[in-house]
Order: sequence, then structure tokens, then C-alpha cells
Amino acid sequence: MEAAHAPQSKFDWSRLVFMLTGVALFTLVYFSPAWPDAIDPTGQHFVLSHEAKGALAVFLLAGTWWVFEVVPIGITSLMIGILQVMFLIRPAKSAFKDFMDPSVLFIFASIMIGLVFTKTGLTKRLAYKMLDIVGERTSMIYLGVFVVTAALTHIMAHTAVAATIYPLLLAIYALYGEGDKPTKFGKGLFIGMAYVAGAGSIVTLLGAARGAVAIGFFKEIVGKEVGFFELSYYMAPIGWLMVFLLWGFFMLVCKPEKDRIPGLREKARELNARMGSLTRNEIMAAIIVGITILIMSLRAFVPALDAVDKTAIILCSSVLFFIFKILDIKDLEDIPWNIILLFAGAMSIGFCLWETGAAKWMAVNWLVMFQEANWFVFVMSIAFFVMIMTNFIMNVAAIAISLPVALVIAPYLGVSAEVILYASLVTAGMPFLLLVGAAPNAIAYDSRQFTTGEFFKWGIPASIMLMVVVGLACLVIWPLMGMPITVPAGG
Repeated sequence: MEAAHAPQSKFDWSRLVFMLTGVALFTLVYFSPAWPDAIDPTGQHFVLSHEAKGALAVFLLAGTWWVFEVVPIGITSLMIGILQVMFLIRPAKSAFKDFMDPSVLFIFASIMIGLVFTKTGLTKRLAYKMLDIVGERTSMIYLGVFVVTAALTHIMAHTAVAATIYPLLLAIYALYGEGDKPTKFGKGLFIGMAYVAGAGSIVTLLGAARGAVAIGFFKEIVGKEVGFFELSYYMAPIGWLMVFLLWGFFMLVCKPEKDRIPGLREKARELNARMGSLTRNEIMAAIIVGITILIMSLRAFVPALDAVDKTAIILCSSVLFFIFKILDIKDLEDIPWNIILLFAGAMSIGFCLWETGAAKWMAVNWLVMFQEANWFVFVMSIAFFVMIMTNFIMNVAAIAISLPVALVIAPYLGVSAEVILYASLVTAGMPFLLLVGAAPNAIAYDSRQFTTGEFFKWGIPASIMLMVVVGLACLVIWPLMGMPITVPAGG
């Protein structure tokens, strides 16, 4: 009888509204009449084909569904592939092949490293050591986590860093005393880690692939080389300024409920002592991960290693974990496939926008609006475009579609190529709005401490802060460091 009177769950009307909003946007764009060509400053026309319009339609539906999480984020990714095939935007072989792009497998291998750190106990050891150093104040725990995360991205890919730091944050949060319940401290800890992983990754070429791609375009179009240390010289002040600003930001918007966690330092020391000496699996895991990181880092300096894709190198670590029986078949069930699917879909829509020409059409239309503007407005418009695009598609693609157009327009406005390159790279590294913008965002989401809506909400002021920092860099910081900002106008 009691079961018959159990209250039924309410129908989620907001979910239906946002789901239908995505469908309506897709329908409006896909079935609309042909849109005008984009025309660049040299007079070249870029046609928006029917397939390219379809790519924009999929892009809008996926963005809406991702932000409002009307279905699990990985399922939205599947919809990206389905729509491309069903509406003849791209053939199935292309649309679904991107789901296993090397970048997706790199994320898989990075998550495996985090899984190994957790299973062996290395994560807890690192967490207890960090807490012993930073102490009981939650503000210092924030700072300690942010600094370590950013520093690690100078020597290894930010995806691998996030996957390694993530279980460490889980261990730290377990000592906060709130169980798995979402808290402001939890939100700040995990979202903050994702944000500063991006901020740190802009400082060297080792943090992400986008730097090498941008430098390649720059050399091809401008004819100038940008060295490893030259890039770090201009990027280090901006990256670290953002790290400390983000610390202040999260102390404001996600101020921890507790100022300190009494007895935390003693508790951390006690738990560390209880773990005893390093086990065989901990030592083997540390050696495998250490060698993997070293080889990936050396790719920037050793030409022979550079020819080997970093995905193959990091996947070797995954295989070795099973060879040495650090992981077993049951551990594969702990892989967050929702996150893997999220990035698989992001790669698919990114390539779809690129291959159909939709991305180029958007870039040209956006940038030519500023071709008569003041140099500062033009540079900021490029930075803003890259920042928005990198939240939806691969930051490498965002750079690839915007830099060539911007570098063509720049001489006519008296803007140096260098300031465009660096301003674009800064914003390409910090997608603060959507989970698909960067792997660390999605890895942090697996903590269940925040929703996609909360991530988007806090990403708006964080992105505004990023644009202010880019403006400050263009007007003050980089000129003081000797970067050429303007050149004689006229191309």
C-alpha cells in the first residue's frame, strides 16, 4: 500500500525546454536559406556550403546540450556523430573516426596514470606531504594545489597533469570532513585546478600542442622563428599572473566554508606514517610515469623523438601498468568513459567545423569587422575570438583558423605579428566556459562537485578577467619586456 502512495518524481520541464532549444537551433540553421560568403581583406570569398551550415547547426545543438546537461555529456557527443551522418554533413567514416583521434587516446592514457597513482597509494602520499607543507588554512591549500598544478604543466602536458593531480585532490577533499557532498571548497578546488592547468600550460611548449602549431603557422606566414625559451620569456609573467589572480578569484566566489581544518597537519603526518615504506607497485608506477614524462619532455629538444607522436609514448605507460600487474582488467571499469566520450565528440565537431570550412567562414566574418579598427581593438578581437572558439573546438584548430586571417590583416593596421601570436596563445590555453574546452575541465567534472551550469557561470567572470590580463599584457607588460607591438601601417 505504501508503495502505491509513494510520491512520483516531478517532470523536469527545464530539461525539456533546453533540449528542444538545442533541436530548434539545429533546425533553424540547417534548413535556413544559403548564407552570404565571407570575404577576407584580399577579396577572397569563403562560401558557407550546405555541409558547413550543417556543421554550425550541430555545433549549436551540442553547445546547448553540453551547457545545460540535458543528457549525460558523453551522450551529447554521440549525438554529434549521429547528426553528421544522418544529415549527410560528413560520412560516417570521418565523423566517427575522430572519436578515436590520437588526442582522445592521449586523454585515456593520462586518466590511466591518475588511476595508477590512486590504486598504488602514491596519490595519498603526495597529498599528505603537500598538506604537511601548506598547513591547515584552506586558502593555503588552494594556493598549494594551484602552484603545484601550474608548475607541473611547464614540463608535461596539462591533460596528464590534471589526471595526476585529480586523485590527489580527492584525497585532500576526503580530509575536509564533508564526505562526497558538494561544497564551495570542493568546487573551488576542482574547478580551480582545471583553470590553472590551462594558465600554466601556456608558459612552455611542453604544456600543450597548441604552442608548436601556432609557431609553425607564424614561421610559415611571417618567416620568423620563435624559440622555446623566447616563448617562455613572454608567457611566464602572464601565465603566473593568471595563476595568482585565479587563486584570488576562487577565494571570492568559492570561499571555503571553513577557514582552516583543525588538526589537519597532524592528521596528514599520522596517515602518511601509517602507510609505511614505499611498496613495489608504487616504485614501479613512479618509474614508469617518470620515464614517460621525461621522454615526452625531451621531444622538444631531440629531433628523433619529436618524430614519434606523444600519444604512442604515453600509451606505452598504459601497457606497462598491465605488464607489471599494477593494474588488472577490473580497473578498466573505473575509467570515466563519460569523459572520454565527451572529448571524442569534441574532436569530431572540431574537425567537422574545420573540414567543411565553417570555422574559416566564422573567423573571416569576425575578424574583417575589425579591419578598420584601432590596433588594440583588433588584437583584443582576435584574442576574444580564439577564447570563444577554444571552448567549443580544439584549441589547435582555434589557432589554425584565426592566426592566418589575423596575420594577413595585421600589417594594414600597423600591428606586429608577435603580439597577435602571443595574445592568441594566451586565450587558446584558458577555456573557462565549457568542459569540452580542455581535458582538465572534464577531468575535474568527474569529481561531481559542480554542474556544467556552475562551471559556465563562473567561467564568465574568469574569462573577463583573462581578457583584462591580455589587454594589460599588450599595453604594458610585453612592451616593457621588449616585444614589438606596432609596425608602420600599410602592409
